[in-house]
Amino acid sequence: MDTLDLTNDKTTEATKMTGKETLILEARNIYKTFPGTIANADVSLELHRGEVLALLGENGAGKSTLMNVIYGLYTQDSGEIFLNGEPYSINNPHDAIAAGIGMVHQHFMLVPVFTVLENVMLGAETCRGPFLNKKAAEAKLRQLEKSFGLEVDPHAIIEELPVGLQQRVEILKALYRDVEILIMDEPTAVLTPQETEELFKIMRRLTERGVSIVFITHKLKEVLEIADRIIIMRRGHVVGSATPAETDEHGLASMMVGREVILEVDKLPAEPGDTVLEVKQLNVHDANQLHSVKDCSLSVRAGEVLGVAGVQGNGQSELVEAITGLRRYNSGEIWIDGKRMPQEKPRVLVENGMAHIPEDRQKHGLILQYPLTSNFVLCNYYREPYSRHGVLNAEAILKNADALIERFDVRTPSAETSAGDLSGGNQQKVIVGRELSRDVSLVIANQPTRGLDVGSIEYIHQTLIDMRDAGVGVLLVSSELDEIMSVSDRIAVMYRGEIVDVLDARDANREHIGLLMAGHA
Repeated sequence: MDTLDLTNDKTTEATKMTGKETLILEARNIYKTFPGTIANADVSLELHRGEVLALLGENGAGKSTLMNVIYGLYTQDSGEIFLNGEPYSINNPHDAIAAGIGMVHQHFMLVPVFTVLENVMLGAETCRGPFLNKKAAEAKLRQLEKSFGLEVDPHAIIEELPVGLQQRVEILKALYRDVEILIMDEPTAVLTPQETEELFKIMRRLTERGVSIVFITHKLKEVLEIADRIIIMRRGHVVGSATPAETDEHGLASMMVGREVILEVDKLPAEPGDTVLEVKQLNVHDANQLHSVKDCSLSVRAGEVLGVAGVQGNGQSELVEAITGLRRYNSGEIWIDGKRMPQEKPRVLVENGMAHIPEDRQKHGLILQYPLTSNFVLCNYYREPYSRHGVLNAEAILKNADALIERFDVRTPSAETSAGDLSGGNQQKVIVGRELSRDVSLVIANQPTRGLDVGSIEYIHQTLIDMRDAGVGVLLVSSELDEIMSVSDRIAVMYRGEIVDVLDARDANREHIGLLMAGHA
């Protein structure tokens, strides 16, 4: 498709197709560069009142940068922005909020130890004289909850809420400030399918009331389900626009990546060998000392992928943390290649051939302040060629980083860039590159494609299959049922901390797995 044709005419074909006739936001010819990177190059878009505009693209395509310019986190090098037809000048997010623009970030901007009400009020405090007027603030919050179907306990502590409810709080924060435009940056990256569907219901309620939404994502099915219009970006440029009615997943994927993308996993039948991982009667408590994993037993053989399916919160996270040494378990045994593993010893597990792609990439996968060079060697920095006699070899470390950046297509200005400065998807690529490039016999992959674009997902899936075919055992935990069914050879279903069934993936179907996930044995 051709690059988006920008126009001031409020009755363009795109507008007619969406039924939205009021232009609320317009960006013209936005340029934004960082050292060594052109993030946005001559980017233009328009947003109409009460519509969902999907901004689709690979990791590093420039989607979040453009929205950060509009939200005031960055200042464009050139180009213009108009709000309700008037020139829009912004210096910081406070100016954006005052102008009616809110943003829900991919990594939530909440204070974990504060209540819901305290987080919503923060920066927009309601006062009676010198004192906070929490009663008035709570009344406004409850009215918003009722109006938009965003029920959440105002007095709940944020860190005690599941991620789906935390996202509701982020949306309520924006609505509390009377926003007309809501930018949502990868809002479904950490949600289960059920939470995603609930989010879409909320988004529809918002647009029905005139709120305009910019939906930044790389998930093709979600775009086709929720968007009124779609703008596709690639390497800082707008490369096309469409509506869901005139395209499909393959068409969107091709525009995103610039080539044909295989959306189905291509694999031969597995040829399993000896058992590489055996979990025996494992019992694990969560942070609240609740019994989250109950008498769990499973095994993974060399040359196979065992997928673990289940609604998030049914013990998958605690199971993986116990297996990888990040959480102490109460009873049971874990064996790798015939050796019983000690508790809470991640390095011992790594040295016995385990690779781990963690669920929380920022907490357990990276040291955000460190450069990519250091993050790529976190598992083996003390070994040759990266270290000799206790002295790091900077040249070998840099050479390794450059090779993995190219191999896994990490979008970064340089290998010396801090991991925390990358987009979420590129942070995930760093972890996957580090873990899957080592000589291992077992891969524990917990949400390995969370936050990745379609091209990267294709590559990760194929890499997992290649490792399986090379004789590596893979334990795959994912909230994406399509991913579990397409990559796995066997599927274990977890419900309330227990493995309720193990199925051959060739005989499994969505309906049966869905019933098992809901506890209907």
